[in-house]
Amino acid sequence: MPNPETTNETLPPGWEPSAHEDEIYRRWQDSGLFTADPASEKPKFSIVVPPPNVTGNLHVGHAMEHAVMDAICRRKRMQGYEVLYLPGFDHASIATQAAIDKQLAEEGTSRHELGREAFLERAFAWKEQVRGNISGQMRRLGDSVDWSRERFTMDEGMVKAVRTVFKQLFDAGLIYQAERLVNWSPKQRTVISDAEVIHKEVDGELVSLRYGSLKDDEPHIVVATTRVETMLGDVAVAVHPDDERYRHLVGTTLPHPLVERELRIVADAHVDPEFGTGAVKITPAHDPNDFELAQRHGLAMLTVMDEDGKIAGTGTRFDGMDRFEARKAVRLELADQGRVVAEVRPYKHSVGHSERGGEPVEPRLSLQWFLKVEPLAKAAGEQVRSGAMPIAPEGLVPRWFEWTDNMRDWCVSRQLWWGHRIPVWYGPEGEVRCFGPGEEIPDGWRQEEDVLDTWFSSGLWAFATLGWPEKTPELEAFYPVSVLVTGYDILFFWAVRMAMFGGWVGQTGQSATATSAQGLAQAPFRELWFHGLVRDEKGQKMSKSKGNVINPLDWLDRFGADATRFALLRAVAPGADVPMGESNAIAARNFVTKLFNATRFALISGAAEGFGAELAQQSLTDADRWILGRLEEVRAEADSALEAGEFAKASQALYQFTWDEFCDWYLELAKLQMPGRADSTRAVLARVLDTLLRLLHPIMPFVTDVLWRSLTGGETLASAPWPEPLAHRADPAVLARVAAAQTLITDIRRFRSEQGLPPGQRIPAALDGLAEAGIAGWEEQIRAFAKVAAPAEDFNQTAAVESALGSGVVVVRFDLSGAVDKDALRKRLEKDVAAQQKERDGTEAKLSDESFLAKAPEHVVEKIRARHETAKAEIERLEAKLKELL
Repeated sequence: MPNPETTNETLPPGWEPSAHEDEIYRRWQDSGLFTADPASEKPKFSIVVPPPNVTGNLHVGHAMEHAVMDAICRRKRMQGYEVLYLPGFDHASIATQAAIDKQLAEEGTSRHELGREAFLERAFAWKEQVRGNISGQMRRLGDSVDWSRERFTMDEGMVKAVRTVFKQLFDAGLIYQAERLVNWSPKQRTVISDAEVIHKEVDGELVSLRYGSLKDDEPHIVVATTRVETMLGDVAVAVHPDDERYRHLVGTTLPHPLVERELRIVADAHVDPEFGTGAVKITPAHDPNDFELAQRHGLAMLTVMDEDGKIAGTGTRFDGMDRFEARKAVRLELADQGRVVAEVRPYKHSVGHSERGGEPVEPRLSLQWFLKVEPLAKAAGEQVRSGAMPIAPEGLVPRWFEWTDNMRDWCVSRQLWWGHRIPVWYGPEGEVRCFGPGEEIPDGWRQEEDVLDTWFSSGLWAFATLGWPEKTPELEAFYPVSVLVTGYDILFFWAVRMAMFGGWVGQTGQSATATSAQGLAQAPFRELWFHGLVRDEKGQKMSKSKGNVINPLDWLDRFGADATRFALLRAVAPGADVPMGESNAIAARNFVTKLFNATRFALISGAAEGFGAELAQQSLTDADRWILGRLEEVRAEADSALEAGEFAKASQALYQFTWDEFCDWYLELAKLQMPGRADSTRAVLARVLDTLLRLLHPIMPFVTDVLWRSLTGGETLASAPWPEPLAHRADPAVLARVAAAQTLITDIRRFRSEQGLPPGQRIPAALDGLAEAGIAGWEEQIRAFAKVAAPAEDFNQTAAVESALGSGVVVVRFDLSGAVDKDALRKRLEKDVAAQQKERDGTEAKLSDESFLAKAPEHVVEKIRARHETAKAEIERLEAKLKELL
């Protein structure tokens, strides 16, 4: 047996991720492993990275998503696919502009002072800086992307694709301009999408106003509002058609108390007669519901706020006031008139806020560009209904149809400078034309100032990144993209829109360019795989204010890429939110260390010499056949789970096998059988490690690559073949014998622990019934593992343990003469009972938490349920032991 002090020359004495990861990644990249070849004869597989915004660092959600995508791609390469894993970044119009506006404000200037051209130069410089930060973080995480094909949503190719699609839609009459109600950000002075609106519960006030006469016997009506300043834009009051209280007023008018305007009383079934007074003030230009009602009744739509959220155009003294200042001033004016008819009371309600600016969003009537989505959305729905683009998990399919079947026209214009400028020009005679790529713009024509919503360009990501509208080799080889991995929270904002555009492009025939377009008109992905959100260990949403945010860069620094990836993948399941905390990373780091040390021991023991050796069945022990059989079972289980996108299940299976079976059992058994069976044992060690490291590589690429190269002498594990089914299958008889021996050893160890015996002290014991239980050949291993010596001539039985095995009962008789301190044993048992009671109570609390049960993955809940049952059983067993001491 090799000297344990000798180390393998190619393997460091300990695993320090920071000392090896950069060099390993550079070697992978420099060797061309990640560069896809469209001309390859291999089967093709592709993933496009959901482009992170060029506004900062990757967050823990990105880290989880990238770990999933990279695990998929690494496995596919090992399976013999030509893999395109395409990286890229999103310009994130509103977020990037807000970040640069903040910088400029800190410098005492603004983009308006800079001018549009200088501002865009500044934005592109910012993009390069942040892009470098993010790409560096992707490398640290181990992302095996094809950096030679890195894309940006405002690069030259994307500009061409955006203008081509926009012109196709414009010429088809699906792009139009109209005045509609939109989400308006007064701070950033632009429309924002629903994705950029966060609803928060805020403390407001409910004000009841009286329109009409102040005398009860004369026409009047009372309404309640949380935004009293908007009454300056009121044009009507609505009641339910069947409400007897107001039927006599329907069709009449009441004077507006602050402006020269008559308010119509209209009947509409939209009004809930049971809510409040049953009467609703109508401000069409500043409320979505009021806007729709006004359209039904032909009401005027009066905008009473400007782009900055200040009152404007009312002809009152309130013009120029900020909306919040006006809220108080208008209420006081109405109170002075006697029109505030009840006490103003606090009112908590949900208000939309700009995700970037932080201020409350203002519903505002505005002239904008819209996309008529009906034909595109219908196609996106059909892609899923037909089975052309399946969704995992299936539970999200109804949500897909909720969007595709009920989508409203999409406001695609933004009042920003950073982004794709809308390719519409205005002529000197009022002409309006859309010009595609390569078309000549006449002199004197002025381009539209607005830019497109970021989601418009990112909606083309699946095919534009592959070269569309050109007919490129990449488009031919890798489209449709094999799978989209993204969060369920952007199912509509990104996934549905990519499906819409994928089903549209090419339908109009040739593109607007001189070269012909690739006619796609199909589902852009072969499969959609949605993950959940990363939450803290209690299932709560992460936020800086709560102090529960995980910084993946911190984890990479402290624990390394392999531990970070394993912690995330061990918890992720399709569609389910992911509870995550530092304990997950610590456990993962310990696993990486365990794997490294186990492999190092195996190499010291000569496993490298056994690599590639034939495993003759007649030369294998029960232990050898057991570990090889279990290896095949775990290989099949992990392979099936990874194929199904069940990363948590695969990771847990590999973790349990590596730690509990290979490290804790087989390596110790190998030590016992090494002197007499060195060659066969080394060959088994090599076979198990080779297979195990290949299975773990997609999940933990760095450490597995180092270990595999030390074992095999190969160049890199990243290009090694994926494990095929093993010839050595599980033998039920062998499994039964090993299970019986393990049970007996575990029972003896438990007894020793309960008696307070030192772990290394060998206690005399007689083992009766081994032959009847079918494990007579295991006596040497049982005594070695359980630290029990053969009985001496003066053996004096003082205690016994019965171990019920599958094929019999083994009685272990101990001589504990002078070895047990009963007082110390009693104290220890009492301490153990208290610990188990704490475990029981803690798991019971989690199982009683409906919020936790609703959010946690099923495998996590099952694990806690099992812990709870184990704790209860242990309490019962330990209390019985205490009674025996009385």
